[in-house]
Amino acid sequence: MNVIIPLAGFGTRLRPLTFSKPKPLINVAGKPVLGHILDALVHEDLQEVVFIVGYLGEQIAQYVKTAYPGIKAHYVEQKELNGQAPAILLARQLVQGPTIIVFVDTIADANIAGLKTESADGVIYVKEVEDPRRFGVTKLDEQGFITRFVEKPADMSNRLAVIGMYYVKDIQALMSACAELIRRDIKTKDEYFLADAFNLMIEHGAKLRSQAVDVWLDCGKPDTVLATNRYLLEHGQDNSATWVNNGSVMVIPPVHIGANATIERSVIGPYATIGEGCHIVSSIVSDSVVDAGAYVTDHVLANSLIGRDAVLMGRSRRFNVGDSSVVGFDTE
Repeated sequence: MNVIIPLAGFGTRLRPLTFSKPKPLINVAGKPVLGHILDALVHEDLQEVVFIVGYLGEQIAQYVKTAYPGIKAHYVEQKELNGQAPAILLARQLVQGPTIIVFVDTIADANIAGLKTESADGVIYVKEVEDPRRFGVTKLDEQGFITRFVEKPADMSNRLAVIGMYYVKDIQALMSACAELIRRDIKTKDEYFLADAFNLMIEHGAKLRSQAVDVWLDCGKPDTVLATNRYLLEHGQDNSATWVNNGSVMVIPPVHIGANATIERSVIGPYATIGEGCHIVSSIVSDSVVDAGAYVTDHVLANSLIGRDAVLMGRSRRFNVGDSSVVGFDTE
């Protein structure tokens, strides 16, 4: 099994955090988003993992090398951000055969264990949503095979949204469709969408089916990052039981507290992620992610994302603070 992970975007909706780190390295429930995605894949018989990188891509390579040294990884830079299909096409010379494609905004409970015996040409993972009009959806025939992908449908008749995770039995068939898409200049909103390449595959006779997931977590903007943090802390990432209380700290599960974090005279939780080496003093931190090395004192922090090595001192507010920032107020 091969894997292609496109992650070349700028992550503008998560700025200022993404000025100094790529979106896939945003900390959620104790590890980067990319780490949660790779954890779901490394148990399979992986052959090649191709990362389609862009802005600050060297940080992606360093993280994978350090945290997942056993992965046979390739890195290809997408210099022109002109769509999903061109991103996938960059991996054309690196992968053959069965391949999973997963976009880095997507953390899902997709069952991939049975893909080795899959009879269809491809599997498209979907999730039922209340309003499909801001997503892409699939139309199905009577046998359950996909007849067409529709981007941002005008009506509510089909609520199975495509989540950004795909399996293709022959990745070169998809590569050929991506190349045809670009050659014929078929665009949606001035970009070459992967959905349009799948439509071409269907026109050429490919049998693709959809498979529903129960859990689909998005990590594309601050509110959804916090929601994902809450879910993951509730489902296996809570390590509050390992915290050794020094007598002045109250920990309210679920939380994830990183190694070598120093906490004094504070309340942590619920739903707080405290990164490695953080220093929290005389503060209350809940429903927030505080990245490694940050310093927070005299603060009531909620619904916030705090970057690596940031410093916050005094006054209660909601924050989205980038790496190495200093925010201080007069506490008197």
